[in-house]
Amino acid sequence: MSTDAPADPAPQPSAELPNPLAGQGESALPTADAAYWEGAAASFDDEPDHGLRDPAVRSAWAARLRSWLPSAPATVLDLGCGTGSLALLAAEQGHRVTGVDRSPRMIAQARGKLAGHDAAFLVGDAAEPAVGERRFDVVLVRHLLWALPDPSAALCRWAGLLAPGGRLVLVEGRWGEAAQIGIPAGELTALVEPLAAHTRVEDLSHDPVLWGKEVADERYALIAELPRRHR
Repeated sequence: MSTDAPADPAPQPSAELPNPLAGQGESALPTADAAYWEGAAASFDDEPDHGLRDPAVRSAWAARLRSWLPSAPATVLDLGCGTGSLALLAAEQGHRVTGVDRSPRMIAQARGKLAGHDAAFLVGDAAEPAVGERRFDVVLVRHLLWALPDPSAALCRWAGLLAPGGRLVLVEGRWGEAAQIGIPAGELTALVEPLAAHTRVEDLSHDPVLWGKEVADERYALIAELPRRHR
């Protein structure tokens, strides 16, 4: 699966799964199977915040990423990396990147973008990344938790992939009008706080350059620092 929801995510006409964080009770979310993201791969980068083809959009994401990541070189695990746009920014800033996505076509594009950089990409489940005993300085996730059936379990798994003192960088939001989907910042903060020594939330809704347009929905980044020693 990609890290990125569509610019204005909406349920797809496929089987549905509940995500209790997406509203009161159960709310319909798309089944984010590999076939869906394989089909989306060809046009995925057409969204301004996906492909980062506009220099202003790219620069805005690069600046944000620089403020969220530790000093280089750090090891960054980009889960649901999609076509590798954020992974490329991280690599250009001197970090060693491992990307995981369930779409082989998106992974192929990511490998092409990062050819010559210190990066590796794996086809697999971002909720349960097959990285063995490796531990990372950062787990970076953009627009993925909204589509998972059990965000809490995924967060616990991802925290376990971090070295002591590592950080989670989670870019999420809540979209839609008639039927909203996503995770409000307050709910995600409540899930993350038991795992972290410190958390902060940055509002991203009021920075239209990031999205290539004005947005009216909730978009944010949650940065969580883990304890220096595992509990």
